[in-house]
Amino acid sequence: MKLNTVFDSAFKRYGRVLKGVDLTELLDALKKTPCPEEVEYVASVSALEETSTAKEIRKHYFGGMPIDIGYCNGHNWTLNGLEYHKDSELNIAATDAVLLLGDLRDISDDLIYDTSLVEAFHLPAGTAVELYATTLHYAPCSYGTKGFQVGIVLPEGTNSDLAEKPEAVGTSKLLFATNKWLLAHEDAHIEGAYIGLKGDNIKLPKEGDFYNETF
Repeated sequence: MKLNTVFDSAFKRYGRVLKGVDLTELLDALKKTPCPEEVEYVASVSALEETSTAKEIRKHYFGGMPIDIGYCNGHNWTLNGLEYHKDSELNIAATDAVLLLGDLRDISDDLIYDTSLVEAFHLPAGTAVELYATTLHYAPCSYGTKGFQVGIVLPEGTNSDLAEKPEAVGTSKLLFATNKWLLAHEDAHIEGAYIGLKGDNIKLPKEGDFYNETF
């Protein structure tokens, strides 16, 4: 697997690097959030949502829609699952991180995704990206041995508990939370998740300089 960067042309299939919004205030607030040994996702954090950056993001990238701004922080080197939403997601990196990405359109008719299709992208500190609705993604991975702090921006209510789970028909089998369709790897043991990943549960190395490196 080659480690690309989000500035490479290969990333254009999955998203785009955001420009034109001053991220300084939000990045400063993100750096004050905890970075535990395990992965921690918090959907909505008032200290992030009250920044001037948040107002600009809401205006320019979500057309005034209500949004949640939280974080996904910690230490992680394993794929474990891939999810998608019915909208774009913004990832804002306070530290370096690695994104493991796939394409929704490569899910088979029987709701299986081959992990050999996953691509890895370095998300440098200080960079913000939009991941399209067709992009499969999950928790960021560590860049080397370091922990990561990545801001997550989504429409309000995304990833919250379902008020009512529909009958498990078609892609509804994947519905794991509000606006969250998840394919899990059997090795991840995610309770209640649909086992839809076939192949290796990709694990990144912890040592070395992985920038544009094949591993």
